[in-house]
Amino acid sequence: MKEPEVVHAAAGSNAPDRSAGVPPAVAGASRPRFGDVIIHDRGHLPHWEKDSATYFVTFRLADSLPQSVLERIESERQSVVQTARQLQRDLSGDERKRIQQLSTKTIEQDLDNGAGSCHLKNPAIANEVAETLLHFDNKRYRLFAWCVMPNHVHVLLRLFPGQVLASVVHSWKSFTAKQANKLLGRGGSFWQREHYDRLIRDQSEFERALRYVADNPVKAGLKDWRWMWVGGRGAHPTAGEAPALREAE
Repeated sequence: MKEPEVVHAAAGSNAPDRSAGVPPAVAGASRPRFGDVIIHDRGHLPHWEKDSATYFVTFRLADSLPQSVLERIESERQSVVQTARQLQRDLSGDERKRIQQLSTKTIEQDLDNGAGSCHLKNPAIANEVAETLLHFDNKRYRLFAWCVMPNHVHVLLRLFPGQVLASVVHSWKSFTAKQANKLLGRGGSFWQREHYDRLIRDQSEFERALRYVADNPVKAGLKDWRWMWVGGRGAHPTAGEAPALREAE
């Protein structure tokens, strides 16, 4: 199979953001094996992007991880990046993989233990997030699974042609932050600026991501959790395929 052409895009804002939680169950390879891929280094995580691809996305509340954990992630990330800079080269595949895997099971446990304000436990706010995810389903993207946890959100989706993942995630976060702050009577940052996204490469990764979303509330000890949906298993999920509309259910 032909090796993909990988283009490194310029980094985005230099604002001090932090790495998002990376579920170990779906973290993995340093380089996908299909099509032309663009790597964006917008913040502290590399983002693999391809038109009409399937992604596993995680974004979380601004206070969802202890400061000590965030500082450790940043210190390790800076060490990896500084080594590459000193050698005057781009990050290697292994180094990019290391950055993606900085968020370990310990960090995942911090999220599931309910660190921070957990504003998403508020049914009105959880409902705003769920409705926002559903608003452009089958218009800009196809949802395969999603889960609104107390302090973070997981989404498995396929973008439709011409859609950009960063723009889609930004629209979710921007709208829901305004609505949530209004409901809470507060201002300031609601979501962490950075998000984690994983470019799904094959059926097995897709199935792992589906299981992860479905199992997350149970593993976190949330009984009868309403804010989760898994479906769309009938469509071929790999990132190299053209998107399909949801089958009738």
